[in-house]
Amino acid sequence: VQLQASGGGLVQAGGSLRLSCAASGSIFSINDMGWYRRAPGKQRELVATITRGGNPNYADSVEGRFTISRDNAKNTVYLQMNSLEPEDTAVYYCNANIRVDFWGHYWGQGTQVTVSS
Repeated sequence: VQLQASGGGLVQAGGSLRLSCAASGSIFSINDMGWYRRAPGKQRELVATITRGGNPNYADSVEGRFTISRDNAKNTVYLQMNSLEPEDTAVYYCNANIRVDFWGHYWGQGTQVTVSS
């Protein structure tokens, strides 16, 4: 199983970016999917998660600015990031709870998001 993230980049404060993460491989089913981030000098933190049924959960710091969504037919999760702030600068990682033979958590390779002031 592989998670391939894309969509990061450099943007000015107030701008927008959309991240995508597609899961591939011998996947039987996918449960929760989500995004985490690690800023320089900080621990990895939850950004947002979404259930298979589409129920989202957000960190307080991104509530109202970020929107998580998923396409179950494509095994893909998205993160629309609006009103970006320099504090959002981090490497963003996607995560998915996937059943192959057994359930397990899988991580993408990370994509850099840099917000300039």
